[in-house]
This record gives sequence, C-alpha cells and structure tokens, in this order.
Amino acid sequence: METFALFIVVGFLAQAVDGALGMAYGVVSSTVLLAFGVPPAVASASVHAAEVFTTGASASSHMLHRNVTWRLFFPLAIAGVIGGAVGAYVLTGIDGEIIKPFILVYLAILGAWIVIRGLKDILPRHIRSVWGAPLGLVGGFMDAVGGGGWGPTVTTALVGAGKEPRRAIGTVNTAEFLVTIAISATFVWALLTGHWEDAGDLRDHAWAVGGLIIGGLIAAPFAGWIAKSMPTRVLTLMVGGLVLLLAGYQGLQLAGWVP
Repeated sequence: METFALFIVVGFLAQAVDGALGMAYGVVSSTVLLAFGVPPAVASASVHAAEVFTTGASASSHMLHRNVTWRLFFPLAIAGVIGGAVGAYVLTGIDGEIIKPFILVYLAILGAWIVIRGLKDILPRHIRSVWGAPLGLVGGFMDAVGGGGWGPTVTTALVGAGKEPRRAIGTVNTAEFLVTIAISATFVWALLTGHWEDAGDLRDHAWAVGGLIIGGLIAAPFAGWIAKSMPTRVLTLMVGGLVLLLAGYQGLQLAGWVP
C-alpha cells in the first residue's frame, strides 16, 4: 500500500506539471519506475497504460478551454501513432539490461533540455506546418522507447518555433491521447503474440500503475486551466532537475558506485 500511495502522489504531481508545461508525466513517471528497478519495456508499458486514462481526461479539459489547434492536431496525431507503434515494437524485442543505459542517457538529455528551457527564453523561429508530421513521428517513437518524451520533443519544438504556449500544450496533449492508445495497443499485441518475453513483470508492478492512474486522473481535469494560468519557469526547473537527479542516480547504480 505504501507503493500505491507513493505513485498516487507521483501521478498527481506529474500530471499537474504536465498540464502546465505540456510535458513531464511520462518522463517523471518512467524515471521513477526505472529508479525502482522496473525494466524499461515494463516501465514504458505501465506509464502508457496509465496515460490512456490521464491523457483522455487532459484532452477533454484542453478542448473545453479551446487550447487545441486542429489543423496541427491531425498531422501530429497520425504521425505520432505510427512512430509510437514502431517504437513500442522495437522496445519489446530488446533486452532491458542492454537498452537501459541508452534510456537513461535519453532521459538525462531531456532533463537537461527542460532545465535550459526554464533558465532562458527560447527565441521564436519560423517553422512550416509541413514539419508537423516528421515531428510527430520522432516524438511518438521516442515516447514509446523512453517511456516519455512526446511532450519534451513536440511541445518544446512548437513553443520554440513561436507557437502560442497554451495552444501548443493543448494540441500536443490532445494528440497524445491517440498516440498513447497506439503505443498501449502495440504492447498488448506484443504480449499476445509472444514477441515480448518479459511481459510477465507487469503483474509485479500493478500497484504502481494503479497509483499513477488515480493520481493522474485527479490532476488531469485541471490541465486546461493550469496551462492558461500557472507560471511555468519554476515548475520547468523543478521537473528538469528531478529527471536529471534520478537519471544520474540510476547511472551510478549501473556503474556499481551506489547500491
């Protein structure tokens, strides 16, 4: 029950920050799960199982507050679904111990980028709408492989390109609902076909998944309001710093320098 309560808190805080920044739920949740010794594929599947519920609630909130740019939503969502399905399939076929160091490096890079984004304003630059599909493809793939990364990849690129923050966050979070369903469906397909040999580990972390779902659902309805009203610089630095600390600690564990 202690693990369950802990992940309710993790899910709530991660989703609350995700509503403000357009990122953090997957990155923070995956990093915490990995810190608990959960294999990468199981961590990603657990987070995306929780996100099916939280992103649906978050998307509804953003649509209610009119934070979605629909002409951008469709290429992002379609390409994200493709990239996410490919990433999930690749991840379930790789030994977790082999890929974990690469996942930690990826999470550390995301954490550093989030910190940089909080320390200084990223200058707007022009980006053509044709880049929506490639951006969604990369974001979906990295989200599946890293257990999080859709928001840091896609939202950051859109805001950096000059997109109004609340509309970038709302559009990306709403598209993420479809991307998450595709990734979760791919994990289920890999489980049923025997492609995913370590899928049995999911049962051992059911309490964590349940906690992430409940905590995220409590915070998700406020996503649209948070995106419109909450200052983001301090939250950005806190999220980036947390991801860097957790990824660094796990790196030390892999090197055998800490227990």
